Amino acid sequence: MTAAYAILLYAGALILVLGLAVKIKQYASTPAPLKIPTTPAPTTTGGVVLRMAREVFLFQSLFRANKWIWLFGWMFHAALVLILARHLRYFTEPVWDWVALIQPFGIYAGFAFVAGLAGLWVRRIVVERIRYITGPSDHLMLAILMGIAASGLAMKFVAPTDIVAMKAFILGLLYFDWQPMPGDPAVLVHLALVALLMIVFPFSKLLHAPGVFFSPTRNQADNPRDVRYAPGE
Repeated sequence: MTAAYAILLYAGALILVLGLAVKIKQYASTPAPLKIPTTPAPTTTGGVVLRMAREVFLFQSLFRANKWIWLFGWMFHAALVLILARHLRYFTEPVWDWVALIQPFGIYAGFAFVAGLAGLWVRRIVVERIRYITGPSDHLMLAILMGIAASGLAMKFVAPTDIVAMKAFILGLLYFDWQPMPGDPAVLVHLALVALLMIVFPFSKLLHAPGVFFSPTRNQADNPRDVRYAPGE
């Protein structure tokens, strides 16, 4: 079982890295022949950087469009960042001080993650115009994320796993020195879903994560009267 999961996680990580590299290269090389920043837009490069930062960290345009969706979306993404940061304890030895400091907050972030994800999922079901453009792949992504969250919380509150053995397994993967992994059902489900998410990520709508940085409506300055726009320059 340890070997099977090790190979699965290696394959997932390889597909994730290569898939993202290919997609990012594709985004970067795709021509943007028109000057199409969404107005009101900044007129300087510094303003574009500031606008992009507000989009990435605060979801500014979503906040202006729909406060409820913004609330669930921001809750989900903020909790995800905190959860990922908390999981660094499994990849570092000794554990960094700031990672140890956020451990209690990362636990509560798990519940915020589920709440935000549930709100976004309900939106895709009850809002007619959103339901119309929602396909099976959208529900699949949400189901995988919810399964990862549920199994992770189960490992903490329902059937606590041996986190020492879990860390030894993860560090063993990093250093190519495989160690026995815990055989708890929640652990098996959690890691299998994580591997599945890594495999499908480069082919899903979750690519909006890197894609937002290549959106011409966001990364262009509104200066066509001041600077000649030549695509590719």
